Amino acid sequence: MRIPRHLSGQAVSKVLVNRLEYRVVHKRGSHIVLETNEPAHQRVVIPDHKVLRVGTLNSIIRAVANHKRVSKDEILALF
Repeated sequence: MRIPRHLSGQAVSKVLVNRLEYRVVHKRGSHIVLETNEPAHQRVVIPDHKVLRVGTLNSIIRAVANHKRVSKDEILALF
């Protein structure tokens, strides 16, 4: 599945919070910090930009997929 090229930082954080049990720790400057304790502790930093760069989004998706032990395509399907 292709990585979307139109997603904002707010949209990505909303999906992670609503569907993957992450919660917003804080927002400082232009970054949103999310964390989860399922299945173990992890923090993810998401730039609060109007459009995320493809490499940045790919890195975030890969980190979440590895932590949750699912494929990248399953994470991409949520968007």
